[in-house]
Amino acid sequence: MLTIGAFARACRLSPKALRLYDELGLLTPDRVDPHSGYRHYAPAQLERARLVAWLRRLGMPLARIREVCELAPDAAAGAVAAYWAQVEADTAARRDLAAFLVDQLSRKDTVMTEPLTPVTMRCAALTDQGLVRPAQQDAAYAGPRLLAVADGYGPRGGPAATAAIEALKDLEHRDLASADLSAVLEEAAHRAHRAAPPADEASGSTLTALLRNGSQLALLHVGDSRAYVLRDSGLLCITHDHSLVQSLVDEGRLTPEEASSHPQRALLLRSLEGGTAFAPDVDLLEARPGERYLLCTDGLTSVVPAGTIQAVLTTADDPDQAVRELVRLAREAGAPDNVGCVVGETVAA
Repeated sequence: MLTIGAFARACRLSPKALRLYDELGLLTPDRVDPHSGYRHYAPAQLERARLVAWLRRLGMPLARIREVCELAPDAAAGAVAAYWAQVEADTAARRDLAAFLVDQLSRKDTVMTEPLTPVTMRCAALTDQGLVRPAQQDAAYAGPRLLAVADGYGPRGGPAATAAIEALKDLEHRDLASADLSAVLEEAAHRAHRAAPPADEASGSTLTALLRNGSQLALLHVGDSRAYVLRDSGLLCITHDHSLVQSLVDEGRLTPEEASSHPQRALLLRSLEGGTAFAPDVDLLEARPGERYLLCTDGLTSVVPAGTIQAVLTTADDPDQAVRELVRLAREAGAPDNVGCVVGETVAA
């Protein structure tokens, strides 16, 4: 038998880590002294301990390590390969996001020395009830200045989504020449929140919107609908889901694959719901001609892969064809939820 210190040195895990893995049932000592509480390990446990150490160095979450350790060697090898493929995919997504941020910051610097090309927006919006839901609770709007989608939930979800977008529509007619675009959009969203159904009715809505003034775009987001931009660097998601499963992914407690089938994947941490705190994400973007923006509810993104969405946005002749094709693909995939999507394309003024 090996003491915890000797076992730690042999497997290159610290005694503190071994105590944690014992508490989690990941690496239980072979024997614990009933009087002193000292942990003792069998030499045969070294192989599992070294595997745990290697997987931790890969950054694998503890819950997933436990699953891998219970598999036969061939199955464990497949699980590690699948995990690393996901890590590489996530790294690629973060690389794309970094490229987007570099581009945005460069644009802000350019604006200080020379103005960006003025742009206008061609756009289209489309909603679909889907093939399973008994009612339509998604709402979408596309105008010269404003793009918005909302995904309602609960008994009054449909009216909540419609009211959220209606609260923004007057921005189409306001003089925004000298306005703080982000502040104007956020204030309109607060009006929508104040008009939302009370919390005791368990109804509310997500809201994702873009407000344009010249080449500036204010982005507002709350909930798990999404906004994407198609640029030279590819298709980038420019919002972050305010959902329970996304918070678990951020903490490393769930993988993206596990999140997609989690029983609480629809549970929102932030939304438009009366009587609750309202904290939308707000940002300011610089647009250039030739870009396409997609705002959509999770009825699209849950069934149509990002690569397919990018292909549609790249090849569609215009925004109207893009939204029709995206809805068609969602219906082909079973459309288990309502679908709402808006596509806007920036063109030189």
